[in-house]
Amino acid sequence: MTEPLHKQNRLRQLRAFRYAAQLGSISKAAERLSLSQPSVSLQIQALEKELDTQLFERRGPRIRLTPAGQVLLEMALPLVDGMDKLPDLFSARLGEVNSGSLDIAAGESTILYLLPDFVGRFSSDYPQINVRLHNVTGADGLTMLRADEVDFAVGSLIDVHEDLVYHPIFTYDPILIAPVGHPLVQRKHISMRDISPYGLILPPRHLSTWQIVDLVFRQHNVPYKVVLEAGGWEVIKRYVEIGMGISIVTSICLRGHERLETRPLNEYFPQRSYGVVMRRGKFLSPQAKRFLEILDPDFFDKPPRDISDDVGRWVLPKLTKGSRNRGAADLDNAVG
Repeated sequence: MTEPLHKQNRLRQLRAFRYAAQLGSISKAAERLSLSQPSVSLQIQALEKELDTQLFERRGPRIRLTPAGQVLLEMALPLVDGMDKLPDLFSARLGEVNSGSLDIAAGESTILYLLPDFVGRFSSDYPQINVRLHNVTGADGLTMLRADEVDFAVGSLIDVHEDLVYHPIFTYDPILIAPVGHPLVQRKHISMRDISPYGLILPPRHLSTWQIVDLVFRQHNVPYKVVLEAGGWEVIKRYVEIGMGISIVTSICLRGHERLETRPLNEYFPQRSYGVVMRRGKFLSPQAKRFLEILDPDFFDKPPRDISDDVGRWVLPKLTKGSRNRGAADLDNAVG
């Protein structure tokens, strides 16, 4: 007996529903699936008719999940992911990881300083896997995670997200950097008041690094001045080298060959952890699992954390709601 057409199309309907729910838009789901908007709308309507329920509240071009839609999304995600990853799973069960791709979202600092050795090892072990690094920060990275456009992200997360989980792996120290011979680094002990008279070079103020620096100075009731805003640790280091100012960076960006004076600032600033950010309940492909085991051999034996690190626990209670919305949720190290 031939199966009814609507049952044959159920996977398509669930896939259309899944992307519409995650992207909050029928048109964006259609673009993601390379389909027309009417086609995606019809698939979702057919699913609603079959289940005899409303899955979305529709307000013009914007859509929002109903409670029933939220339940279906939780049920549909592992089903759709499982079917989409079936070829990879089959190869993995045969003991092979010989095809497919691996998509990783990361900020510039992570791509420059943390990932090269691990990507090199993975590509050497699995040359047949196509690795794609997506250079993104902040909301763009989180959007890619939620839309399943990447397998996971690597970076630093300093805010709570109910739909994401965080696995911290690496820890880096806060470091003061100054030009060679700068009078500040002649001191045996550097206080916040010692730093205060000198101009700071910081990443843009809407990002979390600026907010953390601002918070520490305010906590110590010490004024400070910013002489230059610059994006990217390499840019910041270069302008410190030529004497434009000093900066407070994370040790991840220091390679040891810079013409800089460095001093630890752990007494005043928290360490920053870097790790893996994933959508909660994300179905991981075999190649994603292999890469994560290269990053951390004990990755799957350790529980994730919903809040990233000491920075998150230390900063979040003190940040205002407005400042958190402006940038405390940045993926990666703000300038990354």
